[in-house]
Amino acid sequence: MIPKLAKVTIYVENQQQAKHFWIDRMGYRVACEHAVGPGLNWLEVAAPDSRISFVLYPKTAMQAQNPEVSVGHPSVILCAHNLDRLHHKMKKNGIEVGELEEFPYGRMFSFCDQDHNPYLVREET
Repeated sequence: MIPKLAKVTIYVENQQQAKHFWIDRMGYRVACEHAVGPGLNWLEVAAPDSRISFVLYPKTAMQAQNPEVSVGHPSVILCAHNLDRLHHKMKKNGIEVGELEEFPYGRMFSFCDQDHNPYLVREET
């Protein structure tokens, strides 16, 4: 049995633009960053109080290292409290956000990152 999720790798076009998006717009922190080769960094970002991190890895580097790996965007669903406040803050920070929606199973909205990859945020109950 695997009891928890540790990391999600998001393959990005430009690592520095992705870092700017997650740090400056989303309010995440750098969890780990170090060189792993010439012109290549291992970069992880995480929410301030989270032990789960996103690895922001260049698509071109992964395609060169292992062409069989899919560098498409994974389906990522995040959870948060106070969706109204979060939705407003993200919109104010210039993030492309969808409308708040209410379903019998909960409230949620979508947003896109710097590469226009979609994410979903559900209200944590």
